Amino acid sequence: MYTSYEVLWLFFVSSFLGWVLETVAAAVKQKRFVNRGLINGPFCVLYGTGIVIVMVFCQELQGIWLFLAGLLISTVIEWSAGHLIEHFYHEKWWDYSKIRWNLDGYVCLPISLFWGTLSFVMMKWGNTLLVRVFLILPAFWGKLILWLLLAFLAVDMLATLILLSGRSRRIQRWQAVDSWMDDISSSLGKKIYARVDRRIQKAYPTAVPTQSEVHTEVFAYGCSLYKLLWLFVIGAFLGDLVETIFCRVTAGVWMSRSSLVWGPFSIVWGLAMAAATALLYRYRDRSDSFLFVAGTLLGGAYEYICSVFTELVFGKVFWDYSSLPFNLGGRINLLYCFFWGIAAVVWLKLCYPVMSSWIEKIPVKIGKYLTGILVVFMCCNIMVSCMALVRSDQRQKGIAATSGWQHTMDERFDDARMHRIYPNAVVIK
Repeated sequence: MYTSYEVLWLFFVSSFLGWVLETVAAAVKQKRFVNRGLINGPFCVLYGTGIVIVMVFCQELQGIWLFLAGLLISTVIEWSAGHLIEHFYHEKWWDYSKIRWNLDGYVCLPISLFWGTLSFVMMKWGNTLLVRVFLILPAFWGKLILWLLLAFLAVDMLATLILLSGRSRRIQRWQAVDSWMDDISSSLGKKIYARVDRRIQKAYPTAVPTQSEVHTEVFAYGCSLYKLLWLFVIGAFLGDLVETIFCRVTAGVWMSRSSLVWGPFSIVWGLAMAAATALLYRYRDRSDSFLFVAGTLLGGAYEYICSVFTELVFGKVFWDYSSLPFNLGGRINLLYCFFWGIAAVVWLKLCYPVMSSWIEKIPVKIGKYLTGILVVFMCCNIMVSCMALVRSDQRQKGIAATSGWQHTMDERFDDARMHRIYPNAVVIK
């Protein structure tokens, strides 16, 4: 188990080492130095993010399972980053289309094998070695440097993202300013824009412009954010309903399967439906076998991460498959992974087209207002549920209530009520 201090250091060092690796590889290929990465500083945050996620969620994995977990998680991160850049900046910054076994040109088998190997090496030896180096630093100076690095990274990312958001609108838009004061801002903006634009062009010389469809007259058109938010809420409700009926049929009892304290909502199912749609939407016309394999792998990884997350944060495990064959740490098992694959096929081929058309029939203004209400309600619901679970874990550890929120949780969500909401939750010591 790593402390937050050690995790942050590992993130920055891994991001820096990733930047060095990317810069050296680009320099060898282009025969000149280039500042690789999205931001201006010497950090490639994809490397740091991948290492931290594998480090937090895959600590108990060993051997081939650790390699496969690192491969899958890092591949999903790289694939998602490529599509996010394409969505927001309408450009494709890297392309593996000429390499066999690639997906959309953003990921390919050789690179994924490299990610798996890197994750394995870092988990087995690299992280331990780096932590020993961090502990040499005096605590005060180590924390001060971390705060400075966090501030630098936040400012750098914010400035870069703001500036890059204008790349798809063309620099000619800066010419539309008339007033003297705006002329100064326009001139400064053009200079900063030009600097960032030149750096991106040097770092990613093969960037290819892309086109995206925009239909403002239709609410939640395509795989938009509005569509995903509605699918999250609908999936959370339907998932709770399915699990409740399943428990009734198999166990003969009515049992709460909700993830939240208010209403029949299963966050695991809601996030799964929204994430599956976001990741697999562009492949909805592919073969059933492709969707089945993708759903099996992604669903298994997602369920495993959810299990680790709830144990780390709330000190509880909400499901345990240890009694089933072909399980991994009791968190996932092969049969239920196949269920995820079947669910992906049924969802994208049969259910999603119908549900998507229903959502798009909502008037635009009404849809936006309703979305705002749903977002506020679900955020409050999730926040209160987290507080109730944290306080429940504290009561199990004998921690007395000293603050207002703790007393409120004890009054509104005592152990009896929490047991009714989460009857299968098992406390982990």
